[in-house]
Amino acid sequence: MDKKVTIYCKNTKSFHDFPLGTSLIEIFKKLNIQLKYQVVAARVNYKVEDLNFLIYKPKDIEFIDSSTSSGMRVYVRTLSMVLAKAISELHPEVYLRIEHPISKGYYCRLQYLNKPISEELIQAIKNRVFEIIKEAKPIFCEEKQTTEVKALFSKQAHHLDKLSLFETLGNPYCRFFRIEDYIDYYNGVLLPSTDYLNLFDIIPYYDGVLLIIPNRTNPIILEQVTPQPKIFEIFKEFLGWNKIMNLNNVGEFNIACRNNQSFNLIKVSEALHEKKVAHIADMISQRGNKVRLVLVSGPSSSGKTTFSKRLSIQLMVSGLKPLSISLDNYFVNREETPLDINGEWDFEHLHALDLKLFNEHIKQLLNGEEIEVPFFNFENGKRVFNGQKLKLNEENILILEGIHALNPDLLPGISKDVAFKIYVSPLTTISIDNHNWIPTTDTRLLRRIIRDYRFRNYTARETIARWPSVRRGEEEWIYPFQENADVMFNSSLMFEFAVLRKHAEPILAEVPKYCDEYTEAHRLIKFLNYFVAIPDREIPPTSLLREFVGGSSFRY
Repeated sequence: MDKKVTIYCKNTKSFHDFPLGTSLIEIFKKLNIQLKYQVVAARVNYKVEDLNFLIYKPKDIEFIDSSTSSGMRVYVRTLSMVLAKAISELHPEVYLRIEHPISKGYYCRLQYLNKPISEELIQAIKNRVFEIIKEAKPIFCEEKQTTEVKALFSKQAHHLDKLSLFETLGNPYCRFFRIEDYIDYYNGVLLPSTDYLNLFDIIPYYDGVLLIIPNRTNPIILEQVTPQPKIFEIFKEFLGWNKIMNLNNVGEFNIACRNNQSFNLIKVSEALHEKKVAHIADMISQRGNKVRLVLVSGPSSSGKTTFSKRLSIQLMVSGLKPLSISLDNYFVNREETPLDINGEWDFEHLHALDLKLFNEHIKQLLNGEEIEVPFFNFENGKRVFNGQKLKLNEENILILEGIHALNPDLLPGISKDVAFKIYVSPLTTISIDNHNWIPTTDTRLLRRIIRDYRFRNYTARETIARWPSVRRGEEEWIYPFQENADVMFNSSLMFEFAVLRKHAEPILAEVPKYCDEYTEAHRLIKFLNYFVAIPDREIPPTSLLREFVGGSSFRY
C-alpha cells in the first residue's frame, strides 16, 4: 500500500491525505482551489516554496497568488529570468543589469549594447519574451556542489558577477535555475513554467529600459508608470560612486570586507553623507532670509531624525540658528487615531496628527510668539506637555521633520517661498548581482525592526505585522509628494546590511515559526546571510545608522 502524508490546507481549512512525494501543483489541482488570481507559489510551514516542491512530511500549506507580496516577488523574479534569457538569445554580447525599482517598475541597463536603444530593439525583446512565455518552457530548480555551479556560470561571461557571490556565501551546495540550456541564479523561488507569466511591458527609460510589472494589488492590470526624475538622478549618482569604488554587488563587497577594507568603506560612506548634508545646508543658506521652515519628509525608518540633527549642525556652520520640531510629537492620542481598512490604527494617516494644533503653533512661531511643544509617548500612546518652550527669532530657522512634511495639506496657509523641502530615503544602490536587486523597503524594514525592538518595546513579529499598513500609508501619503522636494538625500549606507545583520538576526529569530509573520522573518534572515557581518565599532556616534542600532551621540 502506498504511503500517505497528511497536509493541512489553509485555503480549504481542512486536512487531506496524499501519496508521499506529491507536488504542490498536484495538490492545488486535486483540491480544486480557487484563488482570486492565478496561483504562483505556496507557503509551506510559512516558508515560500515553488509549486514543484514535493511533500514528504506533514505540512501546513497555503497557496498564494501574485496579489501577495511574496507572490509578486515570485512573479517578478521569473519575469526577470525570461527577460534575461530573451536578451541573451537576441544580443549575446549584452549584459542585462536590473538596477533598482523606480516609477512602479524596474530600471534595467543593457551593458555593452553597441547601438542605441530603439523602439525596434525593445519590440524585438518583447516579442521574444512573449514567445518564451507562449512556449510554456518548464523552469527547473537544480542544486549542485558550489564548485560545479561556479564552473557552470564561469562559462558564460554575463554571469561572472555571480562567482564572487557563490564564493563568499560559503555554502557547499548551491541552487540555481534553468530554462532549457539557459541558467541563472535568483534569491528565491520561481514559477514552474514560463506560461504562468501573463502580463508585462518594456518601455524606454532614460539610457535604459523600464520593466513594467502587474499592479501589486490588482495584478490583472499593469502598474501605471509614475515619473520620478529626481529619484532617478540620486540613484544614478550613487551607482556612479559604486563603480568608482569597484563595488557593484554583494560578492565584491564581501571580498572587500574579508580583505580588511570594511573600515575604509565605513569612513568613505560616512564622509559622503556628511558632504551631502553640508551641500544641502549651503543650498538653504544661499536663499537668504526667505527660508524660515525646512520640511524634512520621507518614509518610515529613512533616518529623517538623525538627518535633521546633522543638518542643524551644518546650518550652524553656515551662520544660521536652527530649531527643530518632530511631527511625531503632534500625534493625536492613540484612541483618536484613524483606522485603516483592517480596523487597525493607521499611524501613517495625515489625520493621525493634530493638524489644528500644529498649524496654530507654526503660525505663532512665524509671528515671533512662544509655544509649548508637546511630547508624544509611544509606549502609552499619549501626548503630554512637559514645559518645553520654543520661540523663533529673526536669526532662527525651523526644521520640521516627519513623514507628512511634503504634503501640501499639512501647512495649507504657508507661502511656498518660506519653506525648503527635503526628501530623505535609503535608496539602496548595491545589488546582490546583476539580476537580483535589493529593495529599498528591506533596508527600512530591517532598520524599523531593530529600532522598534530596542527603543519602542515592539517585537519583530509586531513590526512585521504592521508593515503592510505602513506601506499602504506611504503609497497614499508620502510617495505622491516626494518629487515636490527641492532636494533629495539618499540615507542608505553601503555597509549597513553587514552591520544590521548581527543586530537583526537574534530579533528575527524570536518570531515564532507558526505565524504568518514568520514568512517575512525567514526571508529577511536568508537575505542577511548574503552579507559578511562586520562590527559597528568604527561607525561614528553621529552616523545615521546609530539612530537604529544605538550608540548615537544625538538625543532622540
